[in-house]
Amino acid sequence: MGPLPQRLRSPSVAIGGALVAFWIIIAVAAPAVAPFPPNATLQPFALPGAEFAGGQRFWLGTDQIGRDIASRLIWGARTVLLWAPIATLAAYAAGIPLGLLAGSRGGAIDAAVMFATNVLLSFPVLVLYILIIGTIGASPLNLVIAVVFAGAPGIVRLVRALAARERTRDYVAAAYTRGEGVLGVMVLEILPNIAPTLIADACLRLGYVIVTLGVLGFLGLGLPPPDPDWGGMINEARPVALAFPHIAVAPCLALVSLVLGCNLLADGLRDDRR
Repeated sequence: MGPLPQRLRSPSVAIGGALVAFWIIIAVAAPAVAPFPPNATLQPFALPGAEFAGGQRFWLGTDQIGRDIASRLIWGARTVLLWAPIATLAAYAAGIPLGLLAGSRGGAIDAAVMFATNVLLSFPVLVLYILIIGTIGASPLNLVIAVVFAGAPGIVRLVRALAARERTRDYVAAAYTRGEGVLGVMVLEILPNIAPTLIADACLRLGYVIVTLGVLGFLGLGLPPPDPDWGGMINEARPVALAFPHIAVAPCLALVSLVLGCNLLADGLRDDRR
């Protein structure tokens, strides 16, 4: 695939970017576009399109408590699009320096970093999330900590592999010849050259984190109620899902559409030049 401007014109980037941009706009404009407060108890089990007092409609229906599903989806988008990127960036902030150090230096440093990451990677990811959240409790900060512990080892391995490949290239040898130190070579030479791959990987991992937040919410380990959380909404809908499927389908579709957008972005931005 061609350079970054050409990749930005690909259909995958256009469709994925549109899906992600849609939810970002919805999240930012939540106070203006949500028809009702997210936790307001109105009319239980209203079907999609049902009319409420004053001519307002429940466009996606209401849940068993009477809360408007559309309003909760809109406000829930704020939760997802705030904490998922923060957690993903935190994982990269932890993983990139370690991966660069291991891949650029090799030797004992590489062995030590890889041993630590292999220990963490030996745990099933979901089990690791449950252990961390179950131990320190569910809160936004603790979710970020859990994502860092579970996601950073994979980032370390990726960055280490890319940096180990780049350190054998002529431009790295030329940088050392000019007198640049190890830190300068890692940050100014190697990192910019692996950045396109990391950007595509970040889009993909953001989708993983969004799914993880949904799964943790479904398991009751997400953000505490009553504030809307897409995974928590799916969990709350389980007892009545057969009789009133719209209560569960709406948050499922929201989650799928956002993750699909991230995956399409990652596919379009993937760097195949190397």
